[in-house]
Amino acid sequence: MKSRYVAFKLSNAKYIINTTHKENKDFQEDFSIWNKQILEFSKNCDFNHLKILEFIDGEKEAYVAFKVEIICNKEDNSFVEKSKFLKEDDKWFYHSGIINLI
Repeated sequence: MKSRYVAFKLSNAKYIINTTHKENKDFQEDFSIWNKQILEFSKNCDFNHLKILEFIDGEKEAYVAFKVEIICNKEDNSFVEKSKFLKEDDKWFYHSGIINLI
């Protein structure tokens, strides 16, 4: 989770794409378009703070609850999320999350 937060903060779209599970609702086969969307989002947002609230580790499935302070287009878009990660071939992928706006 921390690495994906940093990737968004640094506009590292390639990392976000490479760590997103194919079952994720945002996954796109056209990486060029997806890359542009991620870069546009990252460019218009300030990622101010990440706080891990809970971590539940498993062999093939893990959950991370976190709070992120983020300002997008000068509006507070902070939220709390419980994310699900799946492990495949010894690599973790972001599968999904339940978001609650603050």
